[in-house]
Parts: sequence; structure tokens; C-alpha cells
Amino acid sequence: MARGPKLGVGLVQKVSSTRTFARIAPHVIPALDKAVHRLSRGKTLLSTRMLPGVVLTATGARSGQKRTTPLACMPEPERGTWLLIGSNFGRPGHPAWTANLLAHPDAEISWKGETIPVRAERLTGEERAAAWKAALAFWPPYASYQARVEREIRLFRLTRR
Repeated sequence: MARGPKLGVGLVQKVSSTRTFARIAPHVIPALDKAVHRLSRGKTLLSTRMLPGVVLTATGARSGQKRTTPLACMPEPERGTWLLIGSNFGRPGHPAWTANLLAHPDAEISWKGETIPVRAERLTGEERAAAWKAALAFWPPYASYQARVEREIRLFRLTRR
């Protein structure tokens, strides 16, 4: 019985590494996450069954309007921060939320029912390399996402303001 959860995670990782998943998931997962987040009064996301997640509220880079996006995240409890990985499910083009954070790094996240003001920092150089290594250990499908795209996947560290 001890193998059950590991097999489940392994299967989800395998499926999430496929191009088919990359085509379908962006249209389904965020909508389900938003609905579950609303119904649970901000306490949970559907996708957190596999990966921790936050709901990011950032200012639109061009519109200036508030944009809300459910995202997988990698908590860094030793730092009290969160990593966001702009993988876009291994599809071409950076996800819109990354442009929003580049233009307006002050944002908010909903984390386990708590609204937290944060500041986003795009990671580069050695800091990015270390964070990318940790992200790959945390969720190995990120490697297949990166292999499918020519762009470098953007990483952001969120720190409480």
C-alpha cells in the first residue's frame, strides 16, 4: 500500500509532461482552481492535491487592472518565501502573469486562506540556477517543459511585504 501515493504522483508527473496535457490543462485547471478557491473561501485549490498553490493577484502590465491567477508554487519555508515557475505548461511564450510581475512586482497571494502582500523578484544568474535545480527536484516535469520551449522559463521569488 505504501506505493499507492507515489505511483499516483508519478502518473500525474508523466501525464503532465506530455504535449497533450500542455494543450488542454491551461483551459481546464485554472478554471477549476478558481471555482474551488471561491467555494472554499480562499482556503484551497483543486490542484493542491498534487502541488502547493497560490492565487496570485497582480496588476496587469498593459491594462493596469487587477488580474487573478491560480498557480502552482514551491514554498520555501526556510526563507518564508515562495517560488513561482513561469512554465506555461511547456507551451511557447511566457505566461501573462510573468509580464505583470515584471511591470508591477508588488502583488498579493492567497495562501491557505490568508491574503499576503508580496514583492516578486525575477531570479537570474546563480540564484536562478539554484532555484531551478530545487524546482526540478520538487516537480521533475519542469525539465520536459523547458525542453519543449526555446525561451528560458522565468522564475520569481515572492517575499512578504
